[in-house]
Amino acid sequence: MMTLNVRPVLSALSRNRTGALLVALEIALALAVMVNAAWIIAQRVQAMERPTGINTRDTFAIGFAALTSRSDLGAAQHEDLAYLRNLPGVVAASVTSSVPLSYYGQGGGMSRDPGPRASSVLERSMQVDESILATLGVHLLAGRNFSATDIQPLTHRLFGASPEALITQSLAHRLFPNGDALGKPIYGGDDSPITVVGITSDFVASVWNSPSYYSVLYPQTPGNFGTYFCLVRTRPGRTASLMQRAQRHLATSNPDRVIIVAHTLEYYRQRLAAENRSVVIFLTLVTALILSVTCLGIFGLTAFNVSTRTKQIGTLRAVGARKRDVVAHFLIENAIVLIVGAVAGCTLALGFGYWLSDQYQLPRLDLHYLAIGVVTLAVIGQLAAWQPARRAAAVPPSVATRTI
Repeated sequence: MMTLNVRPVLSALSRNRTGALLVALEIALALAVMVNAAWIIAQRVQAMERPTGINTRDTFAIGFAALTSRSDLGAAQHEDLAYLRNLPGVVAASVTSSVPLSYYGQGGGMSRDPGPRASSVLERSMQVDESILATLGVHLLAGRNFSATDIQPLTHRLFGASPEALITQSLAHRLFPNGDALGKPIYGGDDSPITVVGITSDFVASVWNSPSYYSVLYPQTPGNFGTYFCLVRTRPGRTASLMQRAQRHLATSNPDRVIIVAHTLEYYRQRLAAENRSVVIFLTLVTALILSVTCLGIFGLTAFNVSTRTKQIGTLRAVGARKRDVVAHFLIENAIVLIVGAVAGCTLALGFGYWLSDQYQLPRLDLHYLAIGVVTLAVIGQLAAWQPARRAAAVPPSVATRTI
């Protein structure tokens, strides 16, 4: 019986160290991509399954923009809201700076402490009037809603400058995990305090980065800013017909502004779900392709080592090595390459995951995904080397004498 140890295996690998190092690098890259892709896929799947917190089926949005610098959109938004609220079948209407579930929106960092060094949370903000909660179907959980006297016209000079705000329950828990956020000051990147006057149920505002329940509402109407959106909630089954009717009237009612978009919120929800599905499919295909190439690299390295050591294998068989000893020898060689690649891959995966988290405010990479990725790649890598190793075991002892 032949006893295998690591030293002769390392000696054999050193004869083709370039190939082994290249395959180890390939394994490292594959692990880093596979783990982070799987983590992003999990986030996207969760986003598709996460409730929006909004009545999307019965709500539509119409967006407007000024045609000239002399256009009075401040007055236009009041006229448009008055018309929309008087339409038969309309439950509520509101003017806002952005559209939930769309890329029309704003956001920034929100913190519980002043100063640029304070730890911040990426939030999505909306400038709204007092009717926004009724329009979206969002519930007030604590505090108070905005009143008509709270609403101020938004201008370029006052963008984001508001003394009070409504925030979602998730953002309140994130900023104040051990206490009540109601009545507390929060800060949007400078030293100006913003008092939390109310906490709402969770809902997804704009998705300019990724869907999130971290939403902030400011009591400001955006007409004077140059663009604005009207959100309209209708009775069930009336959304499509009322949106078409509103479009026909509003397209000609005011020559100083033009309609830039008109869709239901359900349209934006479905488009967001389709984008998430596309990302999931793309990352799955990329991961599968990288794993396939890595398996081919492992297979090719093992097959090359077998083909260049035919005489050595025959000699081992002649001195008593069994077939399973030969198979074990090449699988141990492959395991060493896998271990080197996995160690480098873990470092790359963690570094890449940290960069994604820092740049795109994604959750930190779950280490369970890294552990599962290492095990998965180890199993697939050993399976890729199995067939060449079995071919090596089939070399007869007589080869040693025929090749002398």
